[in-house]
Amino acid sequence: MKLNLTSGIAALAALAFSIGVAWANPYKPYEGTTIVVSWPSNNHFKVAETLVEEFTEATGINVEIDYLQYLKLRDRQLLEMAQAEGEYDVVSWVVMWKGEYVNKGLLTPLSQMYTNAGLVDPDYDIDDIADAYLQNGGVVGGQLGYLPGKSGGLYGIPFGAETSILAYRKDILEEQGIEVPKTYDELIAAMTKLNEAGIPALTSRGATGHQVTAAWLFHLAPMGGRVFDKNWNPVVNSPEAVKAAEFLRHVVKTGPTGIPSYGFGDMTTAFLQGDAALYLDSLKIAALSRDETRSKVNGKVGYALHPTDARCGSETGGFAMGIPANSQNKEAAFLFIQWMTSKDADRRIVELGGDPIRISTLKENPMGFDEYPVVAEQLPCADPDWRPLIPEWNELNTDVLGQALTRVITTEDDVQAIMDEANDKIRAIMEREGYYAWQ
Repeated sequence: MKLNLTSGIAALAALAFSIGVAWANPYKPYEGTTIVVSWPSNNHFKVAETLVEEFTEATGINVEIDYLQYLKLRDRQLLEMAQAEGEYDVVSWVVMWKGEYVNKGLLTPLSQMYTNAGLVDPDYDIDDIADAYLQNGGVVGGQLGYLPGKSGGLYGIPFGAETSILAYRKDILEEQGIEVPKTYDELIAAMTKLNEAGIPALTSRGATGHQVTAAWLFHLAPMGGRVFDKNWNPVVNSPEAVKAAEFLRHVVKTGPTGIPSYGFGDMTTAFLQGDAALYLDSLKIAALSRDETRSKVNGKVGYALHPTDARCGSETGGFAMGIPANSQNKEAAFLFIQWMTSKDADRRIVELGGDPIRISTLKENPMGFDEYPVVAEQLPCADPDWRPLIPEWNELNTDVLGQALTRVITTEDDVQAIMDEANDKIRAIMEREGYYAWQ
């Protein structure tokens, strides 16, 4: 797609000025440079491609995008970033990979770019980016190694980030006389009543591995649980963790029949096709519900805060962008990331159907979307420690918790016993990796 210009040079000049290019052109030294960007092939990044073309028009920096399905992204990026000179100048990672990338020395600290006044747009306003998104996707080395703290550093900027909200069928809840659930007790009561009326209640992920683990984590945080305590002792068998697992079992019993095989796409399709009355997962459901090529429920969906239990604690997840340590075009890469995550770009991405990362965009709500006020209210409760973003998480997530929680939702085995066994396996892995050497 090409940028639609009503008056050629004049419109391009206005666009350039709007992203911080005043009379002196900070992009001039990098005109003709080509950067290669590694992006996942999901909706947010596809709509952002329009802005990539505008970026090149305005700056003279060429961009080649290497799209991959997100589950294949990590292996490809690790291969490229481990070389002396890799192909990529910008990489976009799922938030749980950030610790591994930094641990292996594969990313450029962005602080090194922020020392160059010629690169930094004074109107960028990084404080306007949602704190939970920035901490979750971009900060490494602080508390626990992946949260903010005096020892932490910024390695990425969120892009395609998310938190969780509750979506519900307004018509069904009204017909059944059910108030929108604000707490987990109210949610359980609503699920039970819907099930008794023959209506599948809450859709959910449930496929063995990282999908079912994610489903459990959505409920673990608000129920007051964690995967580890502050000394890295696993606590997935705590009363709170067991309660979250038992709730997930209830979800399967009262929801659509396919949950044990559902990934994110499947559970979302169930809601969009009218096969579930409730949805508690990524805010991406709102944009999908409006897409009449995929949704049968457009106009019938309401949005509310993630229900609370012991505390409020919604998901943090999605993607962030940074610069590989072996990039040969770091400055041009930084200018690209800054441009794509600026206030103007954030608003444009929203207009195109993507997800905002900035508080100002949510509050201005340029498209008048119903979910934006909910997301803005939800973000202060979004939990950057929703899951432990450590290098070992992939193994724990898939090989231990992903197997244990499948037993929870597909058998009648004792939940406490299942989680006790998982806890022992996690502790053995953490001991193997040296987490208890100082104890």
